Amino acid sequence: MSLRNIVTQGDPILNKKCRPVTEFDEKLANLLDDMFETMHNANGVGLAGPQVGILRRVVVIDAEDEDIELVNPEILSQEGEQTGFEGCLSVPGMWGYVKRPQWVKVKAQDRNGAWFETEGTGLTARCFCHEISHLDGHLYTELADRLYTTEELDRMAEEQEDGGEENQ
Repeated sequence: MSLRNIVTQGDPILNKKCRPVTEFDEKLANLLDDMFETMHNANGVGLAGPQVGILRRVVVIDAEDEDIELVNPEILSQEGEQTGFEGCLSVPGMWGYVKRPQWVKVKAQDRNGAWFETEGTGLTARCFCHEISHLDGHLYTELADRLYTTEELDRMAEEQEDGGEENQ
């Protein structure tokens, strides 16, 4: 396994639609393993093919301590609504307030080509939507009204804590 470079916003590869995976071989297995290692090393919860310069429909997710790999994923259904701050390894140091479904069901293939379905709520649902959007050339920044720096988020959290203590 090896670390891959993470492509950042401004690189045109992030705005391209990915092609389906058609060969389920050692090269694909190595890519998925590298993506997991790269994502964990960067303290991320999800990573998609184009984020490492590969225009293939592959996604890895580590939400709620469960490693999930999705090859050729598609969202089958979704329900509910959640809003919250979202970041991206390809948009370092920035966060946006984004609306996503609360529950998502996905159909995908595993590294060997077998089809399966999985579902998730909360952070997992958010990750499914976020990462699959990457495969179609979209970033979360398109859904956010504005972007916040990490410092702005920290300041907002402090103000919320201070306000909460004063009201007790």
